[in-house]
Parts: sequence; structure tokens; C-alpha cells
Amino acid sequence: MWKHIRNLSIIFVVLALGVFWYLSRPDVAQIPEEDLVGPIRELPSPRRQIIPTMVVAEADRWSEDERPVAAEGLKVERFAADLDHPRNIYVLPNGDVLVAETNSPPRQNEGIEGFVMNYLMGKAGADVPSANRITLLRDADGDGRPELRSELLSGLNSPFGMVLIGDTLYVANTDAIVAFPYAEGDTKITAKGREIYKLNAMPPNNHWTRNLEASADGTKLYVAVGSNSNIGENGMETERGRAMVLEYDIEAGEAKPLSVGLRNPVGLDFDSQGRLWTTVNERDMLGSDLVPDYLAQVEFGADFGWPQYYWVGYVDDRVSPAPKKDDWQYNRRPDFALGAHGAPLGLIFADGANSTRVRLGEKFARGAFVARHGSWNRKPPSGYDVVFVNFDASGRPVGKLNPVLTGFLDKEGKAQGRPTMLATAKDGALLVSDDVGNVIWRVTTAN
Repeated sequence: MWKHIRNLSIIFVVLALGVFWYLSRPDVAQIPEEDLVGPIRELPSPRRQIIPTMVVAEADRWSEDERPVAAEGLKVERFAADLDHPRNIYVLPNGDVLVAETNSPPRQNEGIEGFVMNYLMGKAGADVPSANRITLLRDADGDGRPELRSELLSGLNSPFGMVLIGDTLYVANTDAIVAFPYAEGDTKITAKGREIYKLNAMPPNNHWTRNLEASADGTKLYVAVGSNSNIGENGMETERGRAMVLEYDIEAGEAKPLSVGLRNPVGLDFDSQGRLWTTVNERDMLGSDLVPDYLAQVEFGADFGWPQYYWVGYVDDRVSPAPKKDDWQYNRRPDFALGAHGAPLGLIFADGANSTRVRLGEKFARGAFVARHGSWNRKPPSGYDVVFVNFDASGRPVGKLNPVLTGFLDKEGKAQGRPTMLATAKDGALLVSDDVGNVIWRVTTAN
């Protein structure tokens, strides 16, 4: 009898392992990545996954003589190195460069989600504690390397967004927008920040970044806040004030949703016509071909469908309760697909209304630069680059992606770095933060 039970137990274990192996096989892309780029209208069918594809590029940081590959006519050099997980970059009017050395707050994920998250972060080199500071870099002599590095602000809480309006520097912690007094030339701010608006950082606080952009007249802040989950599985109560871009009225001290249904908006910038745009990371576990991340214009009242819908009319049947049949008709279609799972973060317009014009030649004169942080759940990997999206004379994104920086993955598929956020230096150079390489890259013309 005991032998019979033991044999059944062995059979059960073997079957369980077989099922686990079958379910955990990585989903392989069936569509070329370039077919999921542009102002597309139709998407492939989903391949629903119970266990996500995990193709994580292990971190293997740059040696001193290594660097990304710049597009023809461009060159790339280190602007600053030996940083601690540099993420967002902001250039002050006097040319000083601020960099948020930051990472997610301590995570409280449990179970399978927590296991997957910890595995991914560890392998990708992103499991370092947050330095929680903003560092100032000053290149006074204009040689492309800062002579001064100073801790401008410390003791923050996973800071990300930064914007200066007059004599006030606004910083977006993961849980609040904080205002600090600033005078031109300051290298250290010792004054205690004034919390002006709380942000939802309810655990597990996935998509913890909070980016900022200011209106042209300096009366409003725009705040990009990602969702707390993939498709609302933590309960929609945890999603209050999330998966949207908020408009905060500084004088009134009040915020309202501007565009909603954005799973994880990160990059924010104004184009040459003064229109606000964002980069958005779409949902996971529908296969390597879905859902394309995208670039979208942020407009008042626009709903991009998350979590119930994606790309107008495509229903995510994993979401509970099920969406009403015709609600998709009120959704807004993204303007430009950026490929599936490439994780677009940084966004800066070459000819943006709120920033110095990027001077990288005529090829990169009209449109948007996008930093794609790189996939963890697509086979083959996508992203790990900085690309340029051309805009036509009417101000719409067109064509395909034009490479600016590549080579972040080595021949073995390891990540020497991961491009994260973008800014324009005072002299028109493109600055690129690299949170795995711990570098800020400076891209200029080759001549």
C-alpha cells in the first residue's frame, strides 16, 4: 500500500513539474518588432500567459573604454560616471544638470508576484536601495565634463520628477510633490521642503516614478503617475489617482485628471506647438507581441482604456468585472506605437516648446527622442536603445524608429547599461541617463 502511495506521489510530482515547465516556457514573438511601430490600427491576437516570459538581460556594466554605439554623424561620451542608479535628469537655466539618484522604495510584494519582481530586479542590477538624493553637476568651462558635483538635496523618498518655476524647485517623491526654495547658482539646499500635494503610494506601489512638467506660464504642474498593478489585480481602490497624467494648479493647490487610462506614463514633454506628450508602458502577460508601448498626446478628458481596454476596442478579458460592451467607443487611440515591451521612459522633443533645442543635425531636427529602457518579458528582447520619432509638418509622428544610441546589450545579451531618461544640455547636446551603467551619456554631432 505504502509503495503504491509513493508511486502515485512520484507521478504527481513529475506531472506538476511538467505542467510548470510547459506554462513557464517563454512566449516567442511571432511578428517582427518593426511591425508594431508607428500609427498602427490592428494588433495580433493575445496569447494569454499564467507565468510571464522572463528574458532578463543580466547586468554586466561598461568598462572604462566601452560606450554605446552612436548613429552615423553622432558621437557619444561620458558626461558623468560613478553615479548611484541615475534616473531623471533636469537642466537648470544656468546649465547646471540635476540628476535624481533614486530607485523604488522597499517593495512589499508577496507570493509569486514578489518572487518574480525580486528575481527580475536582482538579475537586471536594479535591486539597489534608493540613494534618495538629487545631485547637481556643473560644467562651468563647457568641455562636456562637470568640474563640480554637489549633493543638492538628500533625505528624499524615491524622487523622480524635477522642475524649476521662478525661485521654487518642485520635486516629485513617490508619495508627494515637495517645493524647495532655490536661488540661481545654489549647490546645496538645506531648507526643509514644503509638501504641496500627496500622491498615492499605496503598497505594493508598483510603477513608483512620478514625473513632472510645467506649463509655459508656470501656473500648473503636470504629473505622470503609473498604475499600482498590471491590470488592476490589486483592486481598483489602490489605483485612485493613478494610471493618469494629473494637472496640478499651483495657486489653487488642487489637482484634476488630465488624461486617464494610461497604464504607466513616464516621459513628459511639450512639442514645438506647445502640446503635451507622454511615453506609456503597456500591460504584460499577453505574449511577446502584445501590447505595444506608445507615445501619446495628453489631452483633457482623454481615456486610453486601461485596464479594461487597449488600443481602442481590444478587450482585456482578464479584467474583473468585465467591461461594458461599448465603453471602448469613448477611448482615445495612442498616436504612435513604440514596439512591444521595450519600456519607453525618457522623452524629449528636438524642437520642444519648453526646452533648449537639441542640436544633432537636420536628421534629428523635428520630432522626439525616446529612451527605451529594455524588455524583461519578450523573446527576443526589445528596447535597450535611444530612438528618434520623426514628426511631419502637421505635427504628427510618422514612419519608423530611427536609432540614436544602440549597443547597450553586448554579444552575449548582457546589459552593459539601460538608457533611462533624457534632457537637453544648455549647448544643445542630448543627455542620456543610464541607471545600470551608472553613467550620464552626452550625445553630440561627430564634427
